[in-house]
Amino acid sequence: MDFDEAVRMIRLKDPRYQPQAYEVVRQGLDHAQKIVHGEPKKGRSATNRHVTGPQLLEGFRLHVLETYGPMAYPLLHNWGLRKSADVGNIVFNIIDTGLFGRSEDDNLEAFSNVYDFKEAFHKPFEPGPN
Repeated sequence: MDFDEAVRMIRLKDPRYQPQAYEVVRQGLDHAQKIVHGEPKKGRSATNRHVTGPQLLEGFRLHVLETYGPMAYPLLHNWGLRKSADVGNIVFNIIDTGLFGRSEDDNLEAFSNVYDFKEAFHKPFEPGPN
């Protein structure tokens, strides 16, 4: 099953998040893996590129800010992503399809209250004092 099909199946059971939310979390995971493990080696089979919940959230945050800039907060909100636990819900929905792996130490609580979305995605673009 490919990623888009997995998202369609997930959304039949859990419609809380728009398809774009799944895509941006996947891109955030890719970004986190590059930060933690470096660029993937070409011509080699995939090695374990596991990241923790907080590492994934940091890669997600950086990717979203770099990609969407001042539009980050309203876009995430529109896609159903309002707190760090929402990212965890998406990750575990994808894990349940078998497309993402997990370690025995992974849990949803690792994504809870890691950062406030308004602080992370809106505040950096608020006008400062003149």
